[in-house]
Amino acid sequence: MLEIADTIERERPQDKLIRRLCTTLSDYLDQTQIDQCVQAYEIGAAAHSGQFRKTGEAYICHPISVAITLAEMRMDANGIMAAILHDVIEDTPISKQELADQFGTQVAELVDGVTKLTKIDNKSHAETQAENVRKMFLAMAIDLRVIIVKLADRLHNMQTLGIMPAAKKRRIARETLDIYAPIANRLGMNNIRQKLEALSFEAMYPMRHAVLNNAVKKARGNRRKIIDIIESTIKNRLKEVGINCDVAGREKNLYSIYKKMLNKKISLADVFDVYAFRIFCDDVDTCYRVLGVMHNLYKPIPGRFKDYIALPKANGYQSLHSILMGPYAVPIEVQIRTHEMHRMSESGIAAHWLYKSDDDKTEKFQDRANEWLRDLLEIQKSAGDSLEFIDNLKVDLFPQEVFVFTPQGEIIKMPRGATIIDFAYAVHTDVGNACVSARVDKQLVPLQTQLENGFTVEAITASWARPNPLWLNYVITAKARSGIRNYLKHFKQQEAIDLGRRLLEKELQAMHLHLEDIDETKIQALLQVTSKQTLDELLEDIGLGNKMPFLIAKLITQDDINATVKLDDNDQIPKRPLVIKGTEDMVITLAKCCRPIPGDSIIGYFNPGKGIVVHHHECRNSNIVRKKQTNWLDVEWSEDAVGDFPVEIRIEILNQRGSLATIASTISELSSNIENVTVVDQDDRICVDLITLTVKDRVHLAKIMRRLKELSIVLKLTRVKA
Repeated sequence: MLEIADTIERERPQDKLIRRLCTTLSDYLDQTQIDQCVQAYEIGAAAHSGQFRKTGEAYICHPISVAITLAEMRMDANGIMAAILHDVIEDTPISKQELADQFGTQVAELVDGVTKLTKIDNKSHAETQAENVRKMFLAMAIDLRVIIVKLADRLHNMQTLGIMPAAKKRRIARETLDIYAPIANRLGMNNIRQKLEALSFEAMYPMRHAVLNNAVKKARGNRRKIIDIIESTIKNRLKEVGINCDVAGREKNLYSIYKKMLNKKISLADVFDVYAFRIFCDDVDTCYRVLGVMHNLYKPIPGRFKDYIALPKANGYQSLHSILMGPYAVPIEVQIRTHEMHRMSESGIAAHWLYKSDDDKTEKFQDRANEWLRDLLEIQKSAGDSLEFIDNLKVDLFPQEVFVFTPQGEIIKMPRGATIIDFAYAVHTDVGNACVSARVDKQLVPLQTQLENGFTVEAITASWARPNPLWLNYVITAKARSGIRNYLKHFKQQEAIDLGRRLLEKELQAMHLHLEDIDETKIQALLQVTSKQTLDELLEDIGLGNKMPFLIAKLITQDDINATVKLDDNDQIPKRPLVIKGTEDMVITLAKCCRPIPGDSIIGYFNPGKGIVVHHHECRNSNIVRKKQTNWLDVEWSEDAVGDFPVEIRIEILNQRGSLATIASTISELSSNIENVTVVDQDDRICVDLITLTVKDRVHLAKIMRRLKELSIVLKLTRVKA
């Protein structure tokens, strides 16, 4: 007996855990699959041999604990093996290929998806973590089990945070609340979400957690009697009408209580004024019958009813919610759902593995999750970097939904505060890019109109339309923001390429050459010297001012392109000017100091990364530019330049009533708009104003100035050129 007791006492923690795992797996896997999981454990244990966690236990205990969490969710054998091996690629010499050879490609891909990126040369911990999350989402798109394994991994890490320094605890807890708990919520895994939130709350605010926990325990004792009375009343009424249902009081978790107190600035007593109950029915029809019974038993509070059965949440959650005025004038929250809906709300996407019999229902969860992931993949492709992707992801993870209809009657879920532009991008990226207006309930509305429940929205598109950078100020969905940024980025890129081609062609023409006549081998040699992959990349660099077109043209005309190009005193940049229309708004900028307009004598200079800045020839700032010969070039206006160009005039007028109105009406009569008026100086007799107005060209401006000078109230009028 003493020997047996001694053996049990000396049993390693990992042996107890693997035995517990095998017992759980035996409930739903066959022996062959269990043996494969044990084999994965043996390889994982050997690989992690000699490694220990900060708690002092053998490292292999962590992956087995993760596997146990997944086994309780009835994860399949490949998912369990991936959980056991999820750290071997990162922390041991075992490679992905070795895993694939031993356990199959599926397990290897799952492990790789969960593995953090190593050896990333990033500037900060935030960028490293952002890159890890981005990689994880790419793996999720291939196999959703990646995120389920990762959530179980994060849950066990949170459960064993105790020994960590306080600062690290807070950082990990913040990351969990920002990313992992919302992902669990988005995938409908309510049980995991609540555990992650509770552990994060305790790690971030241990004192607040302790105080609130004690206060809740005290309050709970005083509430028990009222809860029992209400529960008994509900059960008796349902029995009277012949409806067989289960009724249970619902406990609010500490983190949701804390959030409610924080957001609504209320005390614990006010939060605990709401008594919550769940009623579980056998089918959907019974849910609605129970709702009618409850509204007869206690009066419903107007505006506090939500039907998530007819309109499920984005994560698939279904239930009827109603707030009633109960006995003793206390509000009662009632949630009515079927047993199956409750299982789905707890397990979410994991129900695909947990309840194999409910194929139709779990397919809906799969479809919703896959649709969300497709949107995220589209966002990540166009995101500039990982931090931008994480920002977009956070926006997407915290929606408060409204439901709108398309003209065909299709329901589209949108976050609260979403605008017409958000709706257009939700329909399709191309619809968003080409949206010019919209009809809400058959009435034309501005694009920044916020959507409300029940709106019927029709996006109006035009082939010539393109996204406006100002849209970024009022769109709120990640898909819309990402779509606009991506379009503008590529639009600017294309404009830069076109401008770069024109600049290079201009220089080559001075040498009696054309770009299309240049031999392909010379182009390839040129790309090699300039470290560019494609000709478009080189042209973009020229258009953005990062490379001088004259030097590139000189390189092309050299017999030996690899030779160093030098400008000597006899090398002069050709004086043939570049012709502009003024509509190249992304890569050609009209200087605000002198506001050049068509017909003016102008000069341009390269601003690296932005393109060409155009000044009036008489602008004082252009004199500074002229001194930098390698940076400037001659430009001239195209004869067919069209558009409205801002110009500034300085006007001295008599300071009398109606003077400014007379000036404004005169300018308006001549088909010009006033953009801005600034009062520079003013006394009892004279007022000096700076007026910014739009004109077509110099001729148009001359007409306006001539007409203004004819007015008796105008004393002096000049154009501001610097």
